[in-house]
Amino acid sequence: MKKKFLSLPLLIRRTLMTLTLSVLLSILAIVVVIFISDMKVQQQLNIKQSEFITIKPGTSFNAFTKQLVNKGWLQDRLWLRIYAKFNPKNSHIKSGTYQVEANIRTVDLLNLVVSGKEHQFSITFIEGSTFKQVLALLAEHQHVTHQLANLTPAAIAKKLLIAQDNPEGWLFPDTYAFTQDTADISIIKRAYEKMQSALDIQWNNRAADLPYKSPYQALIMASIIEKESGRHTEHPRIASVFVNRLNKRMRLQTDPTVIYGLGERYQGDITYAHLREKTAYNTYKIKGLPPTPIALPGAQALQAALNPELSNYLYFVSNGAGEHIFSTNLADHNRAVTKYQRNKK
Repeated sequence: MKKKFLSLPLLIRRTLMTLTLSVLLSILAIVVVIFISDMKVQQQLNIKQSEFITIKPGTSFNAFTKQLVNKGWLQDRLWLRIYAKFNPKNSHIKSGTYQVEANIRTVDLLNLVVSGKEHQFSITFIEGSTFKQVLALLAEHQHVTHQLANLTPAAIAKKLLIAQDNPEGWLFPDTYAFTQDTADISIIKRAYEKMQSALDIQWNNRAADLPYKSPYQALIMASIIEKESGRHTEHPRIASVFVNRLNKRMRLQTDPTVIYGLGERYQGDITYAHLREKTAYNTYKIKGLPPTPIALPGAQALQAALNPELSNYLYFVSNGAGEHIFSTNLADHNRAVTKYQRNKK
């Protein structure tokens, strides 16, 4: 009996059909895998509340997926790894600290860490606060790298290239955003540069015939104005009182400078003995301005110091309600003191 052999053309056709079917099945399998991986990354991660994730420099994508599993955000990293194979641009993660919202989708987390848009922490230096208080605020911030802990104010001033040994007043009060582990000296430097810029602008647009020999003296005055009143609308008038007193060679006689000079000895009340004590900051005893600023002046205080209101006022006293009563002579001032201060006591 003779064996039947397939003709060569028929054999080729069958082979091609088999190969074609294999290729189609392979393509179908790949499409299914891509579809499933795409579907998986659209699912929400197991995050019940907003959290932070830190990706260290040099972290691979595989290490990142392990990190998600270890945090309990992801049960199985297989599909995420497959997704990255077919979407390589979404595997180029960047180091940093990111804030991840509750129930975020896996793909949205990937987009976040690939974008490199790290979470911005913030710190606020309040108008009227002192350099010491700013340092304490930075020291308490858990997302700041602390490099200033063992440095004196003079050493910090030297690092910042501040001409004075005491950096008091040289930081602009504002809110500063920064990323995880930013050095405290870096934030301080930004605040110093911002104050330099603000002071330069105000100095170049100052009123004529002011009793300041330098921008630094204007900074000192602005800090006193800042401590005298938290009401910005009063700053130009308070500035006029101090400018008028300086022009008449009268002592400033302002309590905030006395308090600053007392330092830790100040316990909430200025005594008669304090006013009689001759310190560099006791403006009841010294003539002119104290040697340094006494706090961080804000933008309004800077502007007021260099563009004071035109007035004849020489005195002011608090009315106990957040405002001040201004007088042009001592008799009126004493009556205001009696009415608003002594009666209150």
